[in-house]
Amino acid sequence: MTIDGAGLKVDPQDIKLFEKFIPKIEKYRQALNDNILDDYKLPEDLIPQSLGFDVTKIPEKVLTKSEIEITELKAIDLADKIASGEYSSVEVFKAYAKRATMAHQLTNCAMEIFIDEGLKRAEELDEIFKKTNKTVGPLHGIPVSLKEHYDYKGKITHGGYVGLIDNVSTETNQCVQILYDAGAVFYIRTTEPQMLMHLDSNNNITGLTKNPHNTNLTPGGSSSGEGAITAMKGSAFGLGSDIGGSIRAPAGFCGVWGLRPSQKRIPMFPMVPSGNKTQENVVVVLGPLARSAQDLELFMKVQLSSKPWETDATVIPLPWREVKTPTPKELKVAIIYDDGVVKPTPPIIRGLKHSAKKLKQAGVKVVEWESFNVKEVVEACYNGYNADGNAGQLSLLKLSGEPVVKLSKWQLNVGCGFDGQSVSEYQSNAGLRDSTRTAYLKKMNELDVDFILCPLYSSVAPVHETVHYWGYTSLWNILDFPNVVFPTGLKCDPELDKPDTEYVPRNEDEEYEYKLYDDATVFTGAPISLQLTGKRWFDEELVKASQVIEEIIRA
Repeated sequence: MTIDGAGLKVDPQDIKLFEKFIPKIEKYRQALNDNILDDYKLPEDLIPQSLGFDVTKIPEKVLTKSEIEITELKAIDLADKIASGEYSSVEVFKAYAKRATMAHQLTNCAMEIFIDEGLKRAEELDEIFKKTNKTVGPLHGIPVSLKEHYDYKGKITHGGYVGLIDNVSTETNQCVQILYDAGAVFYIRTTEPQMLMHLDSNNNITGLTKNPHNTNLTPGGSSSGEGAITAMKGSAFGLGSDIGGSIRAPAGFCGVWGLRPSQKRIPMFPMVPSGNKTQENVVVVLGPLARSAQDLELFMKVQLSSKPWETDATVIPLPWREVKTPTPKELKVAIIYDDGVVKPTPPIIRGLKHSAKKLKQAGVKVVEWESFNVKEVVEACYNGYNADGNAGQLSLLKLSGEPVVKLSKWQLNVGCGFDGQSVSEYQSNAGLRDSTRTAYLKKMNELDVDFILCPLYSSVAPVHETVHYWGYTSLWNILDFPNVVFPTGLKCDPELDKPDTEYVPRNEDEEYEYKLYDDATVFTGAPISLQLTGKRWFDEELVKASQVIEEIIRA
């Protein structure tokens, strides 16, 4: 499955055309820089001038005690304190705007900053609360960050494509509007990679975003900036999207929470697509990145209480159900230690074994899952991305003739690549998807488990622009089983997680990924996160279970 991406069958790059866009890129970057308010900037001597640093605690050297207390709260608790009048929306906003600005200076996580607009919104919310003694909704005054590629009326929305750098949205994405109507305050839109199809962050507009725990590493992608800003506590929670791991990789690599809901529960449009707008073998979903399971649930309740199916015919009319929090003894979990394609590296194996031990001690039923059909189904997923022969991506890249960055070249070549698929081949992949979907549910029933615990990637966050294998996340995209990624509290330790130099790779994917983890010191401090998968459409039970499982593992 792995192709080095050294060549492109069709190369959309046009140097002369791209030169015309360079002034536009410079103007865009200048606007971003100009909107970093001086009052919220970090002192220059606190910004590391080289890579390899944990920058998560640097803002606390400047923030006041009150600002730290506000930005440390879960969104659900923050909402309660605003609703009770303990905090004003303006007070909360200023704390988050300050921390978000510092997060951007340290990680390059922002595509657009508009603090003045956010402050005006917070002032309006305070005025409403003062007059009525009521909030406008459950997110009244909650600072929320947004991945850039969702349309936002009156603002540029480019999705990481230089050719769309003049594209001003004429309407606002429905999911974003629902958050706003519930009282959310917007002030920052975050980074994504070119084509929105990397588990990394590079694009030709703002460049690389850095992992806050170790700036030598990727924050993941394509919700790159969301992973970074959530880890930096620069927003109460954020909105991402996922078609192959784009919520879960940033959440896991940055040590925060992420939910990939079952498809077609959350409204998606309008937004700039990754390329192919219509393929249905693998369906993109929108979902939250946050700092707790409770905040994932808050997001879902807000979205589904708005009844989005009444205005979006693509959304299934499935309201959020109230389910009880399970006891440890009610939990039944299967663990994947190896998907049969790429064995996890030592820190991930340590995280899985540590978790299994903790869960068993707490009374959770724990069994081992023997993986099957992974290579074939992941390949079908890759085929789905490029089923149109890359026509969608190429059309957007050709708008500016921009250079095709390293991981875009790799992505354009995976699966069927530039050859695309015939209708017969596409239908065959759909058949494999559906039969495997049923087979996985059947196996869960046979093992008498409700959840599967596994890696979200074969390793911890890798070095920038190196990650290739998506199997641990993309498998679930095509099967459409919902997932929660959560931090275990463990981090990569070179003394505990030495590379396995004796292991003989089974295939070229595994050989490539294993070579990335050849020096454990490079990954020092990288969070060890895991992925919990539930049964399709049972997102509610999954979120509740993830809360209990994380508490057990971290105890």
